[in-house]
Amino acid sequence: MTPRPYQDITPAQLGTLGPEVRRIDVREPDEYTGPLGHLPGAELVPLGTLEAASASWSRETPLLLICRSGGRSARAAQALAQRGFTHLYNLAGGMLAVREAPAARLQG
Repeated sequence: MTPRPYQDITPAQLGTLGPEVRRIDVREPDEYTGPLGHLPGAELVPLGTLEAASASWSRETPLLLICRSGGRSARAAQALAQRGFTHLYNLAGGMLAVREAPAARLQG
């Protein structure tokens, strides 16, 4: 079995990511501004626009991919890895997991 080209992280691990990690939210605009909200500093790049948007990004910049439950962001991480990105993180459980995590443990 081939290892995944990205690392899953939990909401509790968000605080371990440095400021150099770009936060890319791949949900749709109404989800980004909806009840689950979004992470501070997250950039909205809907999954359908990711390929075009990422064409000008540095392949070495670490990226955290975010979605509602972790599925779309995992697909985004896989797609970016195929495009040559080397430092990828997937927020396991997505914004649903962030909402369920104890607030005191969420940092970043």
